[in-house]
Amino acid sequence: MQLSATPYEERLTAPRTWWLISFLVGVSMALILLPFGTLPMLGGLAGGTAVAAVAASSYGSVRIRVVGDSLIAGEAKIPLAALGEAEVLDAEGARAWRTYKADPRAFLLLRAYIPTALRVEVTDPQDPTPYLYLSTREPERLAEALRTGKPA
Repeated sequence: MQLSATPYEERLTAPRTWWLISFLVGVSMALILLPFGTLPMLGGLAGGTAVAAVAASSYGSVRIRVVGDSLIAGEAKIPLAALGEAEVLDAEGARAWRTYKADPRAFLLLRAYIPTALRVEVTDPQDPTPYLYLSTREPERLAEALRTGKPA
């Protein structure tokens, strides 16, 4: 397994506002449990905040990596040899490929809070997936890593 000339790794973390929302969920739980006393209220604050924070963290823990001769996007692992041309999508292009241009057979690693994306054609005739749609904050860098990591 050869190492990619341009290694790439990105973690698609949840936005900061989601952590505030996690705290507000805890406050809501505390208010619900307020009639039962101070200890249940504090437990509701801690427990509600913790559960909401774990949910936000698990949703935001997905990673995109170019490792050796493979692209790893979330749970998917695709050999670079099976990928075609990569198209960098700005905010408007990404919105179009998420909505009216989308193919239901495509692999989407979609995070709506990330405005830019990369669309990569799948050239493997055995694979019914026409393309990969990857939400990424650095689509140019990911496209470059895919180009340089492909076998000659």
